[in-house]
Amino acid sequence: MTNDLDEFLAHYVKAVMGKKAIDLVLLDVRGLTSIADFFIICSGSSNRQVMAIAEFIQVDLKKHGIKPLGIEGVKEGHWVLIDYGHVIIHVFYEPLRSFYDLEGLWTDAKRIERLGN
Repeated sequence: MTNDLDEFLAHYVKAVMGKKAIDLVLLDVRGLTSIADFFIICSGSSNRQVMAIAEFIQVDLKKHGIKPLGIEGVKEGHWVLIDYGHVIIHVFYEPLRSFYDLEGLWTDAKRIERLGN
């Protein structure tokens, strides 16, 4: 990845990790779908943590002038989807993450292991 792309994604990753999200996966879905360029998938260990992660993401990214196009699932805290256009963030309650298996659905997507490579 280029340094510009690293910096672009770093804002999102930092926001996701701000409330100790677990098992973060970053998928490059460019060329596989027109809905986004990247998916960030992470989990919380409880519904409350999922809601806290989702709220923190929105507040933190708003400080950088990044506002979501849409948000779904915050009240339930089972699967929160935050759509930022080029980046879609999925925050799952851990048991539901394995049930929906987004990583399995997007096996052709490149996993970005860490930024700065």
